[in-house]
Amino acid sequence: MESNKKYWKGLEEYKNTPDFVENNKNEFAEPLPIEDVLNEAGLSTVTPRRDFLKALGFGLGAVTLAACQPTPVVKSIPYLVKPEEVVPGIPNYYVSTYNGQSILVKTREGRPIKIEANPNAGEFNCGTDAQAQASVLDLYDVSKLKAPVLKNDETTWAKVDEFVKAELNKVQASGKKIRIVSSSVNSPSTKSVVADFTAAYPNTKHVQYDAVSYTGIIKANENSFGKAVIPKYNFDKADLIVSFGADFLGTWISGEEFTAQYISNRNYKTLAKGKMSRHFQFEAGMSLTGTNADTRLPIKLSEEGPALITLYNTITGNNLPGGSLPNNTSADKALKLVGKELLMNKGKSLVVSGSNDVSTQILVNAINAAIGSYGTTIDLDNPCKRYSGNDAEFAELINEMNRGEVAAVFFLNSNPAYDAINAKAFTDALSKVGLKVSFSDRKDETSTLCDVIATNQNYLESWGDANAYEGYYSVIQPTINPVFNSRQAEQSLLVWSNGPVQEYYQYVRNNWEKNILPSLGKTWNELLQTGAFSANAKSAGAYSFSLSLAAVAQSISNSSKALAKDIELQVYESVPMRDGKHANNAFLLELPDPVSKVTWDNYVAIAPKFAEKLGFKEFDVVSVKGANGYTIELPVLIQPGQAVGTVSIALGYGRTKVGKAGDNVGKNAFPFVSFTNGTLQYATTVSLSKTGSTYELAQTQTHYSFEGRNIIREATFKEYVKDPAAGSGNHGEKHKSYDLWDKYEKPGNNWVMAIDLNACTGCGSCIVACNVENNIPVVGRDEVRRRREMHWIRIDRYYSFEEEGKNVTEEKEIAHMENMDKVTVVHQPMLCQHCDHAPCETVCPVLATVHSSDGLNHMAYNRCVGTRYCANNCPYKVRRFNWFNYWNDSRFDNYLNNEFTQLVLNPDVTTRFRGVMEKCSMCIQRIQAGKLKAKIEKRPLKDGDIKMACQQACSANAIIFGDGNDPESEVSKALRSERTYYVLEELNVQPGVGYMTKIRNTDTVQA
Repeated sequence: MESNKKYWKGLEEYKNTPDFVENNKNEFAEPLPIEDVLNEAGLSTVTPRRDFLKALGFGLGAVTLAACQPTPVVKSIPYLVKPEEVVPGIPNYYVSTYNGQSILVKTREGRPIKIEANPNAGEFNCGTDAQAQASVLDLYDVSKLKAPVLKNDETTWAKVDEFVKAELNKVQASGKKIRIVSSSVNSPSTKSVVADFTAAYPNTKHVQYDAVSYTGIIKANENSFGKAVIPKYNFDKADLIVSFGADFLGTWISGEEFTAQYISNRNYKTLAKGKMSRHFQFEAGMSLTGTNADTRLPIKLSEEGPALITLYNTITGNNLPGGSLPNNTSADKALKLVGKELLMNKGKSLVVSGSNDVSTQILVNAINAAIGSYGTTIDLDNPCKRYSGNDAEFAELINEMNRGEVAAVFFLNSNPAYDAINAKAFTDALSKVGLKVSFSDRKDETSTLCDVIATNQNYLESWGDANAYEGYYSVIQPTINPVFNSRQAEQSLLVWSNGPVQEYYQYVRNNWEKNILPSLGKTWNELLQTGAFSANAKSAGAYSFSLSLAAVAQSISNSSKALAKDIELQVYESVPMRDGKHANNAFLLELPDPVSKVTWDNYVAIAPKFAEKLGFKEFDVVSVKGANGYTIELPVLIQPGQAVGTVSIALGYGRTKVGKAGDNVGKNAFPFVSFTNGTLQYATTVSLSKTGSTYELAQTQTHYSFEGRNIIREATFKEYVKDPAAGSGNHGEKHKSYDLWDKYEKPGNNWVMAIDLNACTGCGSCIVACNVENNIPVVGRDEVRRRREMHWIRIDRYYSFEEEGKNVTEEKEIAHMENMDKVTVVHQPMLCQHCDHAPCETVCPVLATVHSSDGLNHMAYNRCVGTRYCANNCPYKVRRFNWFNYWNDSRFDNYLNNEFTQLVLNPDVTTRFRGVMEKCSMCIQRIQAGKLKAKIEKRPLKDGDIKMACQQACSANAIIFGDGNDPESEVSKALRSERTYYVLEELNVQPGVGYMTKIRNTDTVQA
């Protein structure tokens, strides 16, 4: 059955622009850059035959003479005396923790090279995000300091300790204040160290702030229920989810954990039981979560507060003032329908908001109390401890420094000179402080202003712990000795406070054995083996809301009116870059944004109609001037789904002192954030004006047209319940096909893959995992502009819309509302399909790509001569060509062009060279390792023994790999689903990757 929707990859394809029509005639997006590769001026002239023969003869002679020279002597040190646990070629694994999530670190010969989720983490074993996968590269960052710094000069730790202790004694004698400024700390041992330091210097206070704040939720819960916490959200217990600007599948609080919960009610196993949750998203900018919603309605930032008031009034029957949306009748009508559904799903629904405004979050609390969420989908008794920053305390710190009350300040995992909302006010105040110490690992925007940089260690070199949730503890242990002359910040504080225990390892162990392990009934060695333990969870209580909302409604209305007067700006965290702490990580810089597919830059996202009204075209550089006078210039990106009257800019860019890769990438949007009503606000007003220049963004969005073929297939949940094969094209006769190839026999294994489009959120974690596992190079902004990114797996983002005048489905009220921009999105991971009738194998003149007996399409790199015939013949366009030696070419000196950073390379995977084609190998090194392990243990392979890098990173379990010859394997069961189809199956290339149709739960109650 053909799809009744039309899909387009970008606006250029939708509008069928002349440039697109011309480029679409070409098989590839880029021309052959012979002049760049060879850099020979003579190629532009006619070469006589005799000159050619002369050059050929000279070349052969020169090569012959060169071959007669002595081979360079390479001195190697024999590995005779080695650690007992290290066997060359065999990986070792260590449990550790990254940002509160328990992880497993793979090391080879003492080098950490890969991060995975810890399988012992219980309910928190939920894959890894892109930041965790890329974090291993930060260990080998050449921009880091190699020793502590005192007064701008490298020094020794003894001199640093002597100087800091002397200054602290002076501060203590003066009676002035000491402040430790950090991002949120949930480590029990770090908190204990700070407490010990405070005991030694009683004028100390720990000020916690987060660049992207959640103070609004914390203060609202304190106001509503007397608990100053972020609750534990249970999306897996919600049959109905309503989000107002909360990107909970991406960057909001704990995206990977929420993704695993969310997908557990929407994947192929749940659908087979006839169940699926429903998700409504109201937001201004198109977020990762918005692209996955069943129903998404764009609303302006100024309409979010009134929309919540409307929803509250619908649910409770009250009549709070300010609950009207006169300029957005679609959203107003939808909210009334959503209110009815929430009442029908009491105790099984959840409402969340991404706002940091206390009044807005109090109103959300009232809504959740009215629908019975507390005790089921919201747990206040086992709260999240990831964020505990206090915006007001940081604002007061600046006032204290200005008044001359602070004599010493320490910065731990914080960089306010970059991410404070008014960096100049902060730096001016900081200049009045006598002792300034940073625990940064590099000379960043804040540490360069400090007297001392007490170089901190990477988490892979450190001891520590984390307490991300009430009762859930995990350990951090080093996987490598410190690479440089660095020292943990906690150990520095212990030394400066003259503590009885100054070795941080012993301090952490003592703290666990005294305060944590006894209650868990575990030992220290068990902790190091397992990595994480959970105490018995407290019973989640039901909470009622009884406060007056009159002042809350008034505050929300005032904020709404203040925003509605001009163009509304939303500043947000992007999935790749987040708050900018890892802005020098090349893997993250080249990770495409899940929605816009932009790399290496931030931009101004504008709705198509609004851009047309303002006279802007894509890539026009515009001047963005905030209400506070702050101005930056950024290129325009036309973004379908953006609410008209609003624009969005990502945070985390514009770093000036982070490292070679990240310096001066994009523009800093933090100064647009305001401090209002005691919290940071990420919505403001701006004015836009043209500068007259243009700037091409490096996008991976539109490589080529898919020629109207039936690549994406979807159906509604109602259609699926009636017919599980709805939308899959598995009804009736298939396209007649003819075989040009003999059938391959697969007597042993048949490695295949299933991808559930209902589970894939498009987050991109799999892309970074594949890059790290397979030594895929970063090529930089200019190469991406030429469509030469090297990613073996990409996630295609398809927009879809309904043709006007056609009743293409039987959707009800909300689906038929007149949206300002009726755009839906589908994410489709695309990698080498390992076809049984692979067209690439037929055309390779040197047999560089061949078929294996277990169903895989192999690449022999040393055979490949770079004809690119295989890429021409691949209908999926998943093959990548090495235009340069990216790993040792000075033009790409932001990643692997140094011996230190090359320590991150996986020795099991060959690094490719110029002129060679490469593509997904289905992690052949992992397959071989799994086979070898089973052979050593004298047993057959079991399902689950082998997992792909992309599969292991996926929080949603959207990618399933296994043996198709085993009928009981998970992948065989998935591929037997009625929803399974194969992309471009009419070509009869017989791909080994099956996709399951996208199902949307769009039907709702009648108004």
